[in-house]
Amino acid sequence: MNLTQTEAKTIKAVLKDNEITVTTPESIEELASRGYGTKQNKKLTLTLYESLYLLSKNIIEVTERKGKKRTSFQQLLNTYKTTDQNAWAKYLIYRDLRSRGYVAREGFGLGTDFRVYERGEYGTQTARYLIFGVQEGRPVTMQQLAQTLRYSHSQKKELVLAVLNRRGEVVYYQLGQLTLKRKPSPTMQEE
Repeated sequence: MNLTQTEAKTIKAVLKDNEITVTTPESIEELASRGYGTKQNKKLTLTLYESLYLLSKNIIEVTERKGKKRTSFQQLLNTYKTTDQNAWAKYLIYRDLRSRGYVAREGFGLGTDFRVYERGEYGTQTARYLIFGVQEGRPVTMQQLAQTLRYSHSQKKELVLAVLNRRGEVVYYQLGQLTLKRKPSPTMQEE
């Protein structure tokens, strides 16, 4: 099965207790090879933002375990919002990264929302970037940014600030540490 084929069958996923899983071996391999979900005990567990993205692309169909009732995008988003107040912003940033061809995985903590792999490097290299999501109009302290920057450097990753503007567009800024060195004053020469 190829996820880029429009005639491909929709992958069945099940929502139970805010967890979305895929259990078909062929589907697990297809999704996992493209950087989606976490394989464990013969199932693939998708994050809520991954599920929203895949649902929006008609790659998966999510049903509730009990009644086999299909879950819509809005219902899944509402579920996600109960666990994360920044659900919509994280989804928009994730969607933008995926649309640009990057594989984005869950962040390492300390304010990082995602770790991002260069195009074509997922599965062969470590993530190169850590993404710190910010919404326009919501303040972030310099202390928080500095702490996250130090953390990303300790992990040997580049920190990228993903700013979500009011129109839902994402703009990226690479953050780095600026070290100013004092220029030595010229010494006076005696004659």
